[in-house]
Amino acid sequence: MIRENKALVNTAISSEAYSQFQRFLEQAAGIVLGGNKQYLVDSRLSNIMAEEGISGLDELLRRVQSGAGLRERVIDAMTTNETLWFRDSKPYQLLEEIILPEFAGRPLRIWSAACSSGQEPYSLSFTLEEFRRKNPVSAPVQAEIVATDLSSTMLETAKAGKYDAMSIARGLNEQYKQKFFTREDQYWVVKPEYRRPVSFRKLNLLDSYGALGKFDIIFCRNVLIYFSAQLKGDILDRMAEVLKPGGYLILGSSESVNGYSEKYRTERHPQGVVFRPVDGEDRG
Repeated sequence: MIRENKALVNTAISSEAYSQFQRFLEQAAGIVLGGNKQYLVDSRLSNIMAEEGISGLDELLRRVQSGAGLRERVIDAMTTNETLWFRDSKPYQLLEEIILPEFAGRPLRIWSAACSSGQEPYSLSFTLEEFRRKNPVSAPVQAEIVATDLSSTMLETAKAGKYDAMSIARGLNEQYKQKFFTREDQYWVVKPEYRRPVSFRKLNLLDSYGALGKFDIIFCRNVLIYFSAQLKGDILDRMAEVLKPGGYLILGSSESVNGYSEKYRTERHPQGVVFRPVDGEDRG
């Protein structure tokens, strides 16, 4: 979730100001910023501080308390992350080979949590369309992908579905580029049929999920690693509440519910691990 650049180091940030900023970021976004990351704060916020005429982190902290716009820009800058298409590949294999066949002729709702600039939800859309093409009889009758993120900047990019050459190259081969995108000048744009199932909403994972409705599948990958143990448990418990009986939670390869939530059971497949709610019957 946080992209680091050690080239810039601000030795002028006091320990007290840095501690206050750590508390602000955890309270506002749930993100635990480790010690000795002053260089990260400096590199991510220097442009904002220059534009706003802010001389130091102490002043920035005072200003964010009174200005919602500045507060959002600061959180945006600190939580903007990099991602890629079909990240880690195995979750998409698991989706196509294990999960989707269960939904033959049924509607399907997927939540892509912390979707960043849209690569994950669009990769899910690509996978669904490919499954439908290969398995027209056993495909879901209707599919909806709800993608959420805290960052307004990332959501604007995701909604546009428009990516430059560097972004498009991360995880896509030439065949997929031609299949899923159209070329517009120096950009690649997701084709309408793959954008249609995806909707984007702004959501802080610390807030309520009730307005999102219920889901058959939740992708929440490579996100929990940035939260405290207490917040991980809270997020996982509340995600269990919006999973339908027999649903699936898919986390990052280094993430697990173990030690954080007792509302799931672990299910292992050759393609990877999924977590399923314990208080509901699996689909037959």
